[in-house]
Amino acid sequence: MEQLGRKEIPVGCRGGGCGVCRVQVLDGGEYHTGKMSREQISEDDEAKGICLACKLVPDSDLQLKVVGKWQNQFVTSTSSKN
Repeated sequence: MEQLGRKEIPVGCRGGGCGVCRVQVLDGGEYHTGKMSREQISEDDEAKGICLACKLVPDSDLQLKVVGKWQNQFVTSTSSKN
């Protein structure tokens, strides 16, 4: 998202530890994530589709909502076809 110039999702440490880029997958299909800090994303969060954008890898189109520390009203779609 950052490389594409998308400003809707805040950027923090880029390593999965700070929680600034928390997002919730609202709609869409397949994705996987890298290792994320349990201090930022609990197992319950993951079950609700909440993850860190810096560790989110879409395998299909997704609709995301920012739910991080700098939560805003942006809802954005991202495509895995770039």
